[in-house]
Amino acid sequence: MRTRTRRTALAATALGLTAALAACSSGSGSAEAETLENGDLSTVSIGVHSGWDEGIAVSALFQAMLEEDGYTVESQEADPGVVYTGLTGGDFDVNFDMWLPNTHADYLDQYGDDMEQLGVWYDDAKLTVAVNEDAPITSLDELAENADAFGNRIVGIESGAGLTRITQDEAIPTYGLDDMEFVVSSTPAMLAELKGATEAGENIAVTLWRPHWAYDEYPVRDLEDPEGAMGEAEEIHTVGRTGFAEDYPTLTKLIEAFTLTDEQLFSLENLMFNEEGGSDTLGSAQTWLDENPDFVTDLKEKAGV
Repeated sequence: MRTRTRRTALAATALGLTAALAACSSGSGSAEAETLENGDLSTVSIGVHSGWDEGIAVSALFQAMLEEDGYTVESQEADPGVVYTGLTGGDFDVNFDMWLPNTHADYLDQYGDDMEQLGVWYDDAKLTVAVNEDAPITSLDELAENADAFGNRIVGIESGAGLTRITQDEAIPTYGLDDMEFVVSSTPAMLAELKGATEAGENIAVTLWRPHWAYDEYPVRDLEDPEGAMGEAEEIHTVGRTGFAEDYPTLTKLIEAFTLTDEQLFSLENLMFNEEGGSDTLGSAQTWLDENPDFVTDLKEKAGV
């Protein structure tokens, strides 16, 4: 289970899901499958975790890049378990959002023998307590003695979120924050308070997570966590179906070379989900590429393709 709340996605019926997976099948492995001049199969199907913003963003980014190079790209959102089942069954070719070593460990144990590990593109995915950039403290172990500077409050998100549980059960007792009010609200409410406080030049402490577009939109920074109460950072991996590297030799090199910095990822998510509301993820990805004209050139140079 992932440790933070995600945007809600509608569940597919069994019949609808079967049809969706069939529609996304690339036909990879067929003797008649069309190939491009670079040796790759011409059609790529991407399995995307519903509501997982960073995976949606990177999937759209790759779709925009690949379509520009003549690929036919199909994508389908579904719950992670469905994505990994489809990936290992050949209905999807690739997924850009496997969190390891913890969040998706069970899926790796269950399906790992039928997947190809293609690379790590982000290595600082974690739960945090964040403050305004000019806050008077830098670490969680300073928060209790400076509680008054933050209105004696920590603003949280939904009650059912793993981030909320870890803050309540781990961070608060570890750092002696029991006398502070922990406001359990919602992600939109937390972001609204964060926006209001930073615009007003006021101190605020909120529960947050990386990656998130708030790091691009607002002047915030994470508090250090010397006791590790919020958990260790995770990596985000790309995984392919069995035979992916053989069927997509050029794309495999691109994926292996692909990484995003905090600045790149946060700006992509901010554009896609905040500024443009997530209504056209492919269009937002293309806009981001237009605003970062050297990105694809640098990636291909790094990959040697």
